[in-house]
Amino acid sequence: MFCTPFVSAQIIRPSQTAAVMQWVGAAKIDITYHRPVARGRELFGKLVPFGKVWSPSADSAAVFTISAPIRVNGAPLAAGTYTIWTIPGESEWTVIFSSVHPVHHMFYPQGKDALRVKTVALSGDQLETLAIYFPMVDADSAEMVIHWGRTIVPLRIRSVP
Repeated sequence: MFCTPFVSAQIIRPSQTAAVMQWVGAAKIDITYHRPVARGRELFGKLVPFGKVWSPSADSAAVFTISAPIRVNGAPLAAGTYTIWTIPGESEWTVIFSSVHPVHHMFYPQGKDALRVKTVALSGDQLETLAIYFPMVDADSAEMVIHWGRTIVPLRIRSVP
């Protein structure tokens, strides 16, 4: 009798799932996303065109959940669940929090923005795999960044008392 080897039903994806949780004051922030890998490709302005909506996640858009209201770059964002989108520019970026979730990373839900903020992209050390993280956290404020390649997109987060 011939036996076939066990095959896992789980698919191993090239862009692995990641999650980050951070408290900022009274607000718990949970982010789940899929981490694309640069693999030697030229990223912003080439693979990711300037001036077009892009999700900083693969397979599905990054999901951003907050338990209490916050301010992002000074603008209010109510407690809830959102997807994160961006419009990359050579120096200035727009970061969008959409009320639609979950959604495939290629299908931006036009007209469903909860918030749009501008930020200036910075240059930093090469990071092969996209990451969303909090390099600075204080009692009621934090900096959240989207970092891929040499591009760092910072956002100022503040809890609302």
